Amino acid sequence: MPGRTVRKRNRMRSVGTVATAVGASLVLAACGSTKDTVGSGGSGGGDGTGKVGVILPLLTSPFWQSYNDYVPKMAKSQGVDALKTVNSNSDPSQQITDINSQLNQGVKGLVVAPLDSAAIEAGLDQAERKGVPVVAVDVAPDKGKVAMVVRANNVAYGEKACQYLGEQIPSGKVVQIMGDLASVNGRERSEAFRACVKKNFPKLKVLEIPAKWESDTAASKLDTLLNANSDLKGIYMQAGGVYLAPTLQTLKSKGMLKKTGQAGHITIVSNDGIPQEYDAIRKGEIDATVSQPADLYAKYGMYYVKAAMQGKTFEPGPTDHDSTIVKLPSGILEDQLPAPLVTKDNVDDPDLWGNTVE
Repeated sequence: MPGRTVRKRNRMRSVGTVATAVGASLVLAACGSTKDTVGSGGSGGGDGTGKVGVILPLLTSPFWQSYNDYVPKMAKSQGVDALKTVNSNSDPSQQITDINSQLNQGVKGLVVAPLDSAAIEAGLDQAERKGVPVVAVDVAPDKGKVAMVVRANNVAYGEKACQYLGEQIPSGKVVQIMGDLASVNGRERSEAFRACVKKNFPKLKVLEIPAKWESDTAASKLDTLLNANSDLKGIYMQAGGVYLAPTLQTLKSKGMLKKTGQAGHITIVSNDGIPQEYDAIRKGEIDATVSQPADLYAKYGMYYVKAAMQGKTFEPGPTDHDSTIVKLPSGILEDQLPAPLVTKDNVDDPDLWGNTVE
């Protein structure tokens, strides 16, 4: 979905939730089982200095536009010398090229948001050969070495969407507009939603649209689905940043965009937490979204890459910023940041990052 200028909201809050200290004290406090193992986390001279490359997956989503805006601010707050971000433009092969280009520029650390959980391994291997630590943001790689994955619990995204729709809709058809199944995010959200409905809401029938994080694909396939399923009761959009506008436009074109409380209203749950979703909730066009923390992705991406450049490693367990570090089946560590469900009851909460975007 093309970016739109978002009006400034007159709310102030401290960026991030807790853990406002910077430098070594923050690194030591992040997890009770932090280990000082200089050299095991990658290169960087042991003091966290050196240039850091930041590679984005795309910039056609308001979510990634917001993340991109947060990167220089969070780099400064964490004392990280970050280069200008690089946009891989939704192309996994370009992302590998971008990683290699950054390595050739002599970066001492990389923060990458992988487009493809499998394809990214080639780039991670390049970085490992050069002793450059990598932090993955938003998407966990299937294989390859990273110092940390910074993301929210994507299984919980699917489960929260399922639970909300199931509580609102006693029976009938619901559709999930899925992300790219080459991405662990798309797989986890899809599988979790499907499994939750089957277990807890057997009277719901799940239809599916594989949309690969593409707005045009979502619009076209939703239009076709609605032609055959005019009795649709609910929609789960796995990425509001790319699916919100085409979904609302498609429903409107068919006379099916009814506001909350009106007869024929289709209950809609999204993922991302962008300002446009909050406006849609306030208008009654959609009902809920799960706020994916763009600000904290940027903050802790910088935090962990600096720690890795200092040679620090971490262990599974709770952190001091309301998250939990878990070990994935691949052996990779992931800091699972909180991602709250947002409805009309809490959409104006000033602590939500989507209410602080300029």
